[in-house]
Amino acid sequence: MPRPEEELIAALKRNGVDFTASLPCEKIKVLLEMVGGTFPHLPLTREEEGVGICAGAALAGRRPALFVQSSGLGNMINALLSLTQFYELPLSIFVSRRGIYQEKIEAQIPMGRRLPGMLAGAGIAFSEINTRDELALVERGLERAYNTNSIHAFLMSPVVWEGSECSAGSSEFGVRSAECEVKGWTQGTAMSPFLTRYDIIKLIAPYLEGKVVVSNLGWPSKELYAVRHQPSNFYMLGSMGMATPIGLGIALSSRKEVVVIDGDGSLLMNPGTLATTAFASPANLTIVAIDNGAYGSTGNQPTLAGSCVDLEQVARGFGFRNTVKVAGEQDLIAEIKEQRKGPAFLHVLAVPGNKDVPNIPVHHLEIKKQVQEYLRKE
Repeated sequence: MPRPEEELIAALKRNGVDFTASLPCEKIKVLLEMVGGTFPHLPLTREEEGVGICAGAALAGRRPALFVQSSGLGNMINALLSLTQFYELPLSIFVSRRGIYQEKIEAQIPMGRRLPGMLAGAGIAFSEINTRDELALVERGLERAYNTNSIHAFLMSPVVWEGSECSAGSSEFGVRSAECEVKGWTQGTAMSPFLTRYDIIKLIAPYLEGKVVVSNLGWPSKELYAVRHQPSNFYMLGSMGMATPIGLGIALSSRKEVVVIDGDGSLLMNPGTLATTAFASPANLTIVAIDNGAYGSTGNQPTLAGSCVDLEQVARGFGFRNTVKVAGEQDLIAEIKEQRKGPAFLHVLAVPGNKDVPNIPVHHLEIKKQVQEYLRKE
């Protein structure tokens, strides 16, 4: 009789899963080691970034699966609804359900008990897997997720793994890391920005042609569309903090050059994704972090990058070896033209301000379709 971990991995294989990511849970530690040794796998710093990375992988044609514990699902809801569900991307989520069976940590109980109601309220399909026999339900959920471009969550009780004879040694994950050591740490140079985000996008636009461009939500996407629309531009319309994770997922799943136009407010919301990016180390990824010290899409309220945070040093501290800070036109053009081996982090200082441009007139599903068609031309 197949052991439960082996049975689940076999189901994943049968349904073409080819990209996985996870955060640890003691209840499924053996399963996660086996998944990491079987599929391309990425360890995460936060569940929400996993949604963005898996969305990028799905745009590039992968069939992603995400492994988390029940407490982490609360960190994912907005991204699941405004990114994965909104753009109709496939994702299977295997949730180690805590708080329902021999739970020793009382804080796990509220989320564990309320998961079915939360998912039902969010319109996310789910299956409760409470016994080993119910693993047979996984097949149907996987087929639905990947054949209909939808989300399916599997709430896995600890009972499923109870008594399993499976064991796994410490295995390296499928995504290899470059060395993360950063040498030659330098303090940021004092610079006086004078370009707006729109000015910066206009300057770099000629060098974005033919690349996959993931643009941060709100004004950055609208300004990019107004300056240089191309089918390979993925315009974010929601899910703040997900620009770099989406770009990372695409870069790990494609040979195309990928450029992320991110912002200080977005990066501060999900900084751990810089550590994940440095670990995964895709050579085809460049992050253009436009730092105007303000939340531009909500009224230019100040961010902490405008007072006490140096984003280039943050990136270097998380393991980026290829970083640069610029503020003027000539330096910006010189750096964007340079063929840097990624992951590269280009910290561009700017002044606050939004260009009065119209909304993007392309339906969000058409945006997805155009990007997917471009990525299929490998």
